[in-house]
This record gives sequence, C-alpha cells and structure tokens, in this order.
Amino acid sequence: MDDTRLNEELIDCLFAIRTEIGGELKELAREAGLTDTQTDVLWRLSRGEAMTARRLADRLQCDASTATSMIDRLEKRALVRRVPHPIDRRVKVIQLTDAGCALRDRIIAHTTLHSPFARLDRESRLRLHALLLEVVTGTSELDSTPPPAGDNDKEKR
Repeated sequence: MDDTRLNEELIDCLFAIRTEIGGELKELAREAGLTDTQTDVLWRLSRGEAMTARRLADRLQCDASTATSMIDRLEKRALVRRVPHPIDRRVKVIQLTDAGCALRDRIIAHTTLHSPFARLDRESRLRLHALLLEVVTGTSELDSTPPPAGDNDKEKR
C-alpha cells in the first residue's frame, strides 16, 4: 500500500471512530436533554484544568459569544457555575457543579464502556495512545526521554 492510500485509510478509520463515538454521545446527550456541544463542554470541563470561556471557545473552535451562550444554558440547568479566577479576579473560571459532575461521570462511564478502543487490550491501547499523542502534539514520548548514558559518545566517534 502506498503512502497516499495508507493516509486515506487512516483518515477513514478516524472518521469511523468519530461517527461511532459521536453516535454514542448523541444518544446519551438526548437522554440528558443536552446538545452534542453541551456534552462536549461537560467532557472538556472534566479534565480538571481551570477553564475560562475564552479557553473553552478555543477548544470548541467557536466564537467566545457562542461559548458564553452555551455556558449560560448549562448554568441555568445548574450543571456549571462561574467562579472568580484564582489569580485574575476579572476573569471567571467555569466549573462543574455537583450535578454537572454527576452527569459528566455518566457521560464518561457510558462512553468508556462503549468505546471502540475497549475492543483493544491494554497494551494495544497504550501503543495507540502514544501514537495519537505523537500525531496531535508533533512529538513522541521518545523525544522527551533523555538518551541512555553513553549514546552521545557513539555520535562523537
């Protein structure tokens, strides 16, 4: 198989995975009365890092006003709250409420259970994870690992 065909098939696989995961999330979102994007917000807020409306908009690839409207709707449902940023009190950080955490946990548990990656054994998932990180970040885990002692000597010879 040539490189062009290989890349096409890899992208086909990614679309198939996205479709499968998206279908699972749509079903769960519908049951919870959420849109796909609102479900995405809950997923992204679950990572624990401080998330401002601007950062959320960047992650969702939408305008800040769109993210703000979405946050407003989630806040009305008591799934998120805005709290002052710990350093810059002019900025608000979006946090999940207890109800938001419970729904997020349901989303993660459901998605993980029905994940196409669950078909792989742990070792295969770890390899795939490393490869996907390399694709997404442009660096491999090997890039951040210092070479074993003595390898530099071989280069100098």
